[in-house]
Amino acid sequence: MPRKPNYSFERSERVKSKAAKKAERLKAKTEKAEARKAGPEDEGEVESPAKGE
Repeated sequence: MPRKPNYSFERSERVKSKAAKKAERLKAKTEKAEARKAGPEDEGEVESPAKGE
């Protein structure tokens, strides 16, 4: 016998999942922006790939 669908619970789980994903993306975006703002003093330390290899 199949289970009875619980549409409101399933919908709330989808909404919760979507909100968590959105918050994670926003956090990553703000961290990236902060790193970009703080990054110019480290700009000269980036290693370039070797040309002879």
